[in-house]
Amino acid sequence: MTVITGTDTAKTRRTLSAGGASVDYYSIPAAEAAGLGSFARLPASLKVVLENMLRFEDGGRTVSVDDIKAFAEWGAQGGKNPREIAYRPARVLMQDFTGVPAVVDLAAMRDGIKALGGDAQKINPLNPVDLVIDHSVMIDEFGNPRAFQKNVDLEYERNMERYVFLKWGQEAFQNFRVVPPGTGICHQVNLEYLAQTVWTDKDQNGKMIAYPDTLVGTDSHTTMVNGLAVLGWGVGGIEAEAAMLGQPVSMLIPEVVGFKLTGQMMEGTTATDLVLKVVQMLRKHGVVNKFVEFYGEGLDNLPLADRATIANMAPEYGATCGFFPIDGETLRYLRQTGRDEARIALVEAYAKENGFWRGADYAPIYTSTLELDMSTIVPAISGPKRPQDYLALTDAKSSFAKEMEASFKRPMGKEVAVKGEDYTMSSGKVVIASITSCTNTSNPYVLIGAGLVARKARALGLNRKPWVKTSLAPGSQVVSEYLEAAGLQEDLDAVGFNLVGYGCTTCIGNSGPLQPEISAAIAEGDLVAAAVLSGNRNFEGRISPDVRANYLASPPLVVAYALAGDMNIDLTSEPLGTGKDGQPVYLKDIWPTNKEIADLVHATVTRAAFLKKYADVFKGDAKWQGVKVTESETYDWPATSTYIQNPPYFRGMGKEKGAISDIQGARILALLGDMITTDHISPAGSFKATTPAGQYLTERQVAQKDFNSYGSRRGNHEVMMRGTFANIRIKNEMLDGVEGGYTLGPDGAQTSIYDASMAYQEAGVPLIVIGGIEYGAGSSRDWAAKGTNLLGVKAVIAESFERIHRSNLVGMGVIPFEFTNGENRKSLGLKGDETLSIGGLAGELKPLSLVPLTIRYADGKERTVPIKCRIDTEVEIEYVEHGGVLHYVLRDLARA
Repeated sequence: MTVITGTDTAKTRRTLSAGGASVDYYSIPAAEAAGLGSFARLPASLKVVLENMLRFEDGGRTVSVDDIKAFAEWGAQGGKNPREIAYRPARVLMQDFTGVPAVVDLAAMRDGIKALGGDAQKINPLNPVDLVIDHSVMIDEFGNPRAFQKNVDLEYERNMERYVFLKWGQEAFQNFRVVPPGTGICHQVNLEYLAQTVWTDKDQNGKMIAYPDTLVGTDSHTTMVNGLAVLGWGVGGIEAEAAMLGQPVSMLIPEVVGFKLTGQMMEGTTATDLVLKVVQMLRKHGVVNKFVEFYGEGLDNLPLADRATIANMAPEYGATCGFFPIDGETLRYLRQTGRDEARIALVEAYAKENGFWRGADYAPIYTSTLELDMSTIVPAISGPKRPQDYLALTDAKSSFAKEMEASFKRPMGKEVAVKGEDYTMSSGKVVIASITSCTNTSNPYVLIGAGLVARKARALGLNRKPWVKTSLAPGSQVVSEYLEAAGLQEDLDAVGFNLVGYGCTTCIGNSGPLQPEISAAIAEGDLVAAAVLSGNRNFEGRISPDVRANYLASPPLVVAYALAGDMNIDLTSEPLGTGKDGQPVYLKDIWPTNKEIADLVHATVTRAAFLKKYADVFKGDAKWQGVKVTESETYDWPATSTYIQNPPYFRGMGKEKGAISDIQGARILALLGDMITTDHISPAGSFKATTPAGQYLTERQVAQKDFNSYGSRRGNHEVMMRGTFANIRIKNEMLDGVEGGYTLGPDGAQTSIYDASMAYQEAGVPLIVIGGIEYGAGSSRDWAAKGTNLLGVKAVIAESFERIHRSNLVGMGVIPFEFTNGENRKSLGLKGDETLSIGGLAGELKPLSLVPLTIRYADGKERTVPIKCRIDTEVEIEYVEHGGVLHYVLRDLARA
């Protein structure tokens, strides 16, 4: 990397000796001594950003002394100063669903810069980029010893085109590494191996510099690594690409919410129970676009694995990140996971010298605070549609009954025979129980807890119910190492939780098909089947097309629900089943004590296991080593590929930017409600042959069994634009009670959103999407913005936006707007047949301006109301003028 130093902050550079080496660093206490302000009581999370300003201060070209002083003003003003700053993360993390389209964009940019007369080699990551292939494995096989190998074989068979492309990218681009399939989930690999807490690199003079490890990632759960005091958050692929290419992240100095933890967890509770309560509290408090920092004496009782679980779910509580400062537990975890002793010594010395250490006197200023006594936590789940829908386990049964009536609007008690089986299906039956996702599957306390539940159940003669599809997809190979060492994998196998793969699986929608007879029974009875998973996402239509009620739970509770097989059973008071002695078995009979769990964790989770499993992390198995590619500067796009296609973003692009224009005579493509997630906008799971995406593949002789998923097809814009707004559960309020990706076309007839968009674009009519509260919640997927752009949508107007999706829309040149003065789609009487115009955009548009929205109703009446333009910074205005952030970067590189 290149460290830029300005005349004002060069004097803040100091030298530190630690771990037998001498390194330079930028000193926050020295900045105070130089008169730049008082920074001592800034939260550690904000000090990370301040250090970034000190290190990259360049006399005002991107970072000025005033930017640094603004942090002192933040403290003086009680934790508020929304000044625009330019922040440069140290590295970038990707996974394959979001990483493939990012590498596609980089390859297309190489073509684009050559067309502008530039050098293709300028399209190269300047910062380290790691891509972990973890989203592609699907659970086709389960509940038997061959499941893992069968699923791996199918993964390669389905995704070879994508893997060839990624391996080409690894050889074509500098600073770009790929972690092969079957290694683990990107956030676990990051937490357990890639992250260093304090990073080191040489400056332009060859001198070693130490600074906080920071990153952005193309997955929203990049936040997990904040549990290790590494500041990181999710961005869209387009923003990550810009960061790779040297473009700073434009952001406002955030507010920081302090979350004080006291007490300690009680017997029988887990980190999952804690984080579900935290999600509920922070969603209620409101933390969108804010940092959350955890502090208080309760952290002394919270192992790093539990901290990582809480940090992981920052997107679910809506924050940019959930940060834990460096302390003794940070050092213990670094040592246990095999980090070098010299690095650990540097982390401790640097944190104490530069004010990042959480000691007994740690008492920063926060914008606002909350407090939670961890001794009040009880076993809990969350669902059936949102992570923040917290339910104490004692309320789970009654809540499901209420949801059946109020939300699903279906009667209880209806039973449907399952062909060839001796059981029936009814609403509430748990058909998927999956230990999966990044949230819990690197936490040995809950994984070993799940294994002990399985062991005790097995000993008493319990097994999973025959209609439950069970699976275990650990976050890293280290998990298998300690489960085997503890003898628990055999117990998990006995109740159906065989290893199915190392990856996201069910949590991303790769749950695979249910037994056909079960699927048919659910459809025949229009039943509300349930899934229970140890993940972080349970949005509608995400987990399985056969499942409507999705619940998040700890791994031990996932095993318990597999044994019970029904949400209509109260796990706290009713038996899970009958044991081999004919007696009822209750949850309390198989739940392990905290001491049982802790003893096994201490005995089996070892430094040696981490060193062994990460020794050849980039090598991969024989299948990966057998993937052959041809070296070339630019990619030879295969014309017949249905996975990888050259995107249209840079075709015909000129050397100069354009101008933002008013939007005139636009029609509404979709009229949507509250909490429309990026899963609604750009689903990741399976799709049918009757959908526009399915029709596209069928026309190209792709059999339905080979469709794979939307997520795996993100390298092909033709599939993805057809899948935009195509979630099977999305409801367009222009239509009465219709689910799925439908709207009204120019002729007033119901049609698919894709077909309507093509017709409107052919007629030259701009399109607008209307939304409600928290529009774009959920994953960081940039295709939710890319697809919106390719459908001809010029603006999205909502009551509020989630952080990442708003940024992604701007990055694709789609302008986000918010209703003002309490207005919304309902108060304005919008039905979808109106014509909309937005003025005030041409000329000198300022960030966060109020502009007029004129609504012309079907009866000819007009109404004009102010809306807020959510282009938040001056740099973002430039992005939109260029047509998007990548166009901005490409033109800049072509001129250099």
